[in-house]
Amino acid sequence: MAQLSDDCFAFGGPMMSVDEAVGLITTRVNAIADIETVALVEADGRVLARDVAAPLPLPPFTNSAVDGYAVRNADIPQAAERAFPLDGRIQAGGLAQAPIKPGHTARIFTGAPLPPDAETVFMQEDVRIDDSGKIVLPPGLKPGANVRLAGEDIPNGHVALRAGQRLRPQHVALAAAFGLVGLDVVRRIRVAVFSTGDELASPGEPRAAPQLFDSNRFMLMTMLRRLGCEVSDLGIMRDERTSLANGLKQVAGSHDLILTTGGVSTGEEDHVKAAIESIGSLVLWRMAIKPGRPVAMGIIDGTPLIGLPGNPVASFVTFVHVVRPTVLALAGGLPERLLPIPVRAAFSYAKKSGRREYVRVSLRRAQDGELEAVKFPREGAGLLSSLVETDGLVELGEHITHVEPGQDVGFLSYADLL
Repeated sequence: MAQLSDDCFAFGGPMMSVDEAVGLITTRVNAIADIETVALVEADGRVLARDVAAPLPLPPFTNSAVDGYAVRNADIPQAAERAFPLDGRIQAGGLAQAPIKPGHTARIFTGAPLPPDAETVFMQEDVRIDDSGKIVLPPGLKPGANVRLAGEDIPNGHVALRAGQRLRPQHVALAAAFGLVGLDVVRRIRVAVFSTGDELASPGEPRAAPQLFDSNRFMLMTMLRRLGCEVSDLGIMRDERTSLANGLKQVAGSHDLILTTGGVSTGEEDHVKAAIESIGSLVLWRMAIKPGRPVAMGIIDGTPLIGLPGNPVASFVTFVHVVRPTVLALAGGLPERLLPIPVRAAFSYAKKSGRREYVRVSLRRAQDGELEAVKFPREGAGLLSSLVETDGLVELGEHITHVEPGQDVGFLSYADLL
């Protein structure tokens, strides 16, 4: 388990910005050291533990990029087309054992190795066959055209995959192209997840009239699994300080991270803060973010704890900006910056300076072809429909106070946040 000091997240400011929070996490969380080897098909979403240097060049041999005809550079027609006798046929997967004779051409297919001395390939649609059966090649083709040189993609020995990368299908494909059957990855981060609140009931259990079914816990668990975590579902803990403290103490030693939702605000029945302070240390983040200002982070027996707000939209947004970088840091992963893409606002909006806000929007194509962001018609951090019926979030930085229709804004797709 990653063991952190009690003052790891000490912060003296009255309210923490999003960038300060992320910086605090990525610089002070200790990565776990446990490594395991997994098959390629199991590597997606995992964090690579060791660099992977290319054990062979890619491509491993010089080959044709097209179906066509191979020639020597010295024989490329210059001023006029020229007819060439056919000298062999090379298929993908076959061998080209003999060099092309001077003044001859060889039929070749995509991916087939070039014959010795051949350096250029004419595309089959650019040539014709004359009445005598000779291959007529046009003039002016650039030497080396339509040829993939050995190692032009990745040279032998080049570090192609770096430790700390969160693996995606394209990384798995590259490892397979090297002939690897497995990769060394950091073991899965073990996260304990629970909700707090007497007002919650778990799906499948009886629900009293004043209760709501717990949705946050399931949202957070699926988001964690998308990050490659091993998740323990601790259910719902009731609003009682002592039982909360005992539950947190019990799971701290067997998990790398504890994640809670609800009970981190300043109400009389919000007991998470007091429970943590009784058994560990806590810095209550009043993050300068909307939705999601009440976020708690602390340490219990060396295990970090993050307490997210109870409203689902606030929980979603703060997960992206606090939990996601924490999980990556615990796994020794490289930071993954969230880069909003510019779109045009189709709404008006006013906000406070000094606070970063996230507006739920859908995208549409305007009449002039530009992408426009359309704001969800209702406000409220408790509206799950606002996450389901939109495409992503518009990020409004701390310095922005007004948005008007036609103004460029930054859009973050939900697909890029998970």
